[in-house]
Amino acid sequence: MNCLLCPNQCNIDKSTTVGACGTNGKIRIAKYYLHTGEEPVISGKNGSGTVFFCGCSLKCVFCQNYELSRNLRGKDISVNELAEIFKKLESDGAHNINLVTPTHYADKIIDALNIYRPKIPIVYNTHGYENLSMLEVINEYVDVYLPDMKYFSPTLSKRYTGKENYFEKASKAVEFMINSKPYTLDENGMLKSGVIVRHLVLPQCTSDSKKILDWFNNFKDKAYINIMSQYTPFGNIDAFPELKRKTTKREYDTVINYALSLDIKNAYYQDFLSANEKYIPSWDY
Repeated sequence: MNCLLCPNQCNIDKSTTVGACGTNGKIRIAKYYLHTGEEPVISGKNGSGTVFFCGCSLKCVFCQNYELSRNLRGKDISVNELAEIFKKLESDGAHNINLVTPTHYADKIIDALNIYRPKIPIVYNTHGYENLSMLEVINEYVDVYLPDMKYFSPTLSKRYTGKENYFEKASKAVEFMINSKPYTLDENGMLKSGVIVRHLVLPQCTSDSKKILDWFNNFKDKAYINIMSQYTPFGNIDAFPELKRKTTKREYDTVINYALSLDIKNAYYQDFLSANEKYIPSWDY
């Protein structure tokens, strides 16, 4: 079957060629482990059972996981092996199964979850560039969504991803997620169901960040937002001089103060020292 999983709508046979995501029909991962670097309600005490998938249907030029998003490294695994990874992470004490950049593997992930469905929440950790039709299919398998909301401006998203329709697609996708999964915690304070929207403040982009917050303001009582300061120059940014420096504290504070002015209380803010390459995992494959 030709691939139509993401908004790129490649409509190609992945058994003979690769799609815009850079992957063929095989599942490819770079790491799985108990990850403690997510939001507290995701990582908890034991860590989030995180699987890092290779390839990406968005491909931001500054991606901190550049080697993964460009499918330059990783290990091919079968659907059965992915199901076994879910089982192992659960047995190791993971609070949830955290699927990082899963969009272009959604069909294979469903197959794996049909083989083994963990008793802990399934977290869909995505860049937000999603097809509603695919989300409607995978939604019954997902408990928690961690979508990015990266760009409001079509000009900005085209510059950094080559796609003008990012906000058009992502805003509809995230609204679907929020309406599908009410925010609930379990008896231990871990996220059982719900949505945390993530927004990374980029250099010289505070006006775009404010527009993202204006959009999120419509959902501030139904979901959380994580306003992130961790931008670190990375990836293929030679042609983007504005990205060759970190976000300044003044830029980040401008966005935080705007969120406060909108009375957005369901929010996470990062320590400004998060802008460091040490927060990028070391890959196993």
